[in-house]
Amino acid sequence: MTVSADNPKGETSSSAMEAFINYNKTLIEKKRAHPGDDLVSGLVQNNGQEETLSDKELISTIFLLIIAGHETTLNLISNGTLALLEHPEQMHMLQQDPSLIPAALEELLRYTSPVSLCSIRWAKEDIPMHGEVIRKGDMVLVSLIAANSDPAKFTNSAELDITRQINRHVAFGKGIHICIGAPLARMEGQIAFTTLLQRMPHLRLAVKPEQLTWNHTPMRSLTRLPVTF
Repeated sequence: MTVSADNPKGETSSSAMEAFINYNKTLIEKKRAHPGDDLVSGLVQNNGQEETLSDKELISTIFLLIIAGHETTLNLISNGTLALLEHPEQMHMLQQDPSLIPAALEELLRYTSPVSLCSIRWAKEDIPMHGEVIRKGDMVLVSLIAANSDPAKFTNSAELDITRQINRHVAFGKGIHICIGAPLARMEGQIAFTTLLQRMPHLRLAVKPEQLTWNHTPMRSLTRLPVTF
């Protein structure tokens, strides 16, 4: 990773990544020697199958599980909580009628997507768009936030509406690239918001919304969410 005036944290990030890779290498060796009843042990062992994952594949898979299975759900819960706190009438409605939780979760996924950008794509052919041309071979980054705010697809797209009936958001991607963990994320989100609203009915922001700060990564994440309850 290059360190520059525009990327002062590059060296720290590079060191952290190296430490993470070394941690995984040690973990893999430990699970090979002493497998347990856990996911990493299952990945390391061949379980009677002919093919096993290489060390690089194992490290990549563990990395994906941590990022895709933890950070995104964390962002969904924190971003969604902020959205509800900024729309107290919607939060009150949800507290009065918990049966709205599934629909509310889909709306929170649309309104404040936990991931800003999809993974990198390359154009297979020239694509005319809005008076410009994306040339064949060009790298393309698709904004999931923009897609989920498209007024051509969502009525009153800028508004949070937990009763929205037609909600074909792309927070989990689309097609063959749709997130394989989407069902688990939905379950975790429903449990988290149901529990939060039940246990902390008087939840409030402890700072003004404009005082909150966001991380600048492909993820859409708050650095912290101070609350009172």
